[in-house]
Amino acid sequence: MAHPSSDPSRHTQPGHTHPQYGGPPRRKSNAPLILIVIASVLLLVGGGCAALIAVAVGSGEPDTTAAVETGKAGGGRAERSKRPAEPKAAGIGAAVRDGKFSFTVTKLERRERIGSDVIGADAQGVFLLVHVKVENIGDEAQTFMAAAQRLHAGGKQYEADSGASIYLDDAKSLHETINPGNVVKGVVLFDVPKTLKPETIELHDSLFSGGVRVSLS
Repeated sequence: MAHPSSDPSRHTQPGHTHPQYGGPPRRKSNAPLILIVIASVLLLVGGGCAALIAVAVGSGEPDTTAAVETGKAGGGRAERSKRPAEPKAAGIGAAVRDGKFSFTVTKLERRERIGSDVIGADAQGVFLLVHVKVENIGDEAQTFMAAAQRLHAGGKQYEADSGASIYLDDAKSLHETINPGNVVKGVVLFDVPKTLKPETIELHDSLFSGGVRVSLS
């Protein structure tokens, strides 16, 4: 005769667990999820407070960085306002230097004709004669050339009239070699409109020098 099986599972009704296996399954706890949510809220609230504190503290101090950037964005107006004004060009009677020469403009003169009645030249407009004293302050001979000089007026540049200069009494006005320490008085001649008001003359010790300007106004 067969004996009933000793397996307890056979006597367990569906949906029930035998007591010796610990009873019904336990539900998972939601505590970790709740803690994560609380921590996130605290972080958000704390970050917002920190931002408000930073704004409040920063609002009490001038924004020097913005001020500097504004100055740059404005085309450097603040910087330009602090720059000293450009020095004015020396005037008639003042000695100026370019390279090996020291120049002094002594006077201006206007003529409609130069030379004699027989041999001479008539101006297209009027001849402007710039009388200049030239001293060689260098250590070797240097040639003064009227063709290297420039006249400026009304934003325009005028060249010396070398062709008409040959009719001047002073031949030194055209081309003259000057030894160190010597001084020569010459005339630079310009043929300009009669209504022209000369502003500056640009004097050079050679064709390729930087030049120096003298005010004629």
